[in-house]
Amino acid sequence: MREKYQRQMPLMPEIASHIQAQELEAMSGILDSKPIISELALQDLCKMHAAESRAGAKGMSAEQVVRAAIVNRIYSMTYKELAFHMVDSQSIRRFCRIGIADKGFKKSVLNKNIKALSAQTWEAIHREVLGYAREPKIEKGRVARIDCTVVESNIHEPSDSVLLYDGVRVLSRLQQRAVDLGFERFGYHDHLRVAKRRMVAIQYARSKEDRLKPYVDLIKYTKKTLASANRAIERLKTVGVNNLSALGLLLALQRYVDLTARVIDQTERRVIKGEKVPAAQKVVSIFEEHTDIIVKDRRDTFYGHKICLTGGRSNLILDCQIVEGNPADVTLTGDMLDRQQEIYGRYPLKVALDGGFASKANLEAAKDKGIKDVCFAKKRGLEEQEMCRSPYVYKQLRRFRAGIEAGISFLKRSFGLDRCTWKGWQSFKSYVWASIVSANLLTIARKQLA
Repeated sequence: MREKYQRQMPLMPEIASHIQAQELEAMSGILDSKPIISELALQDLCKMHAAESRAGAKGMSAEQVVRAAIVNRIYSMTYKELAFHMVDSQSIRRFCRIGIADKGFKKSVLNKNIKALSAQTWEAIHREVLGYAREPKIEKGRVARIDCTVVESNIHEPSDSVLLYDGVRVLSRLQQRAVDLGFERFGYHDHLRVAKRRMVAIQYARSKEDRLKPYVDLIKYTKKTLASANRAIERLKTVGVNNLSALGLLLALQRYVDLTARVIDQTERRVIKGEKVPAAQKVVSIFEEHTDIIVKDRRDTFYGHKICLTGGRSNLILDCQIVEGNPADVTLTGDMLDRQQEIYGRYPLKVALDGGFASKANLEAAKDKGIKDVCFAKKRGLEEQEMCRSPYVYKQLRRFRAGIEAGISFLKRSFGLDRCTWKGWQSFKSYVWASIVSANLLTIARKQLA
């Protein structure tokens, strides 16, 4: 049966004298002071094991799952490395509540349990950590700074030829799996080798005209693979209800058939017809189909999702909003300020924002909320006297805003927030929130030790 925490603490190793061991112990004290964190995690874990029997192994407690996820983000480990260090490292073993006589957990168990924690649960945990920071007056939320950044998806830079080849490769693999299970071939032929040759020819073509013929051939073989996959879907529908293996193949085929059809359509429009396809209609990956195209300052293109961060005077991340698409920063100002009111029950007294948030309407809306000083890094036609009580306050807030850049750099360098390695849209959001919670815990622990 799943437990919130271990009723009887196992024999634990002693606290090491190293600074990292002391930081882990300080973070452990923060988590111990907020037992609701384990209750929040337990709700997600019970959904995963709704039909779990009371017999057999207990599995990881909710407390251990949260602590293992935090270690995973702080040290940017793979699940294989995490499984090793949880039993090898004395400090991590103590932090994760693994006794001296306990054998630890396999990487598959760690993966399954950590990924079960939803983004909503991590956000709730984040607010509990902020609540802890208010009690010793580490962070009051009276001054805030806001900026946006991009977290990339774990994909290669997209091109139509590679996307078509990916579609052929995945659909061929799934159809071969159906054949291995004993189903007929559905008229399926393996076009993988010829598709790869056409993809390589496109990549090494010297001109647009030289790429056209390989593209036509690659689209033709992709359509043939797609047609045989559709026949396989019709056949699997008749047996999928009573066969779990067939049902899994059916769902996978339906997903990748739809994505491959969209890739064919966008390639024909872009390459054959010369049309411009809007970014919102493009598929940049058939594995991470939720990925958005983010263009920053008309020079850098990223493939991932835009996140809007609010930082405080203590360098804690006070809030995060993960947005879909690429909305302008100026449209996010009101939401970010309202979320501060939800967290602290009041709006901050002073706010410093990046220049992209600047507008006359946003300034007036912020003033109406009772915010005394609003500083935009770029004035965009606004006067300093309109935004702040004096030029001195404006300059102080403008310098203060630059600190959010250090916070973003800290998240990306130390917690892997430059690129999300978890698969899927829901896991992407969980990854971002888990990194922010871990960063805040470490920041609070270091302040306490200082």
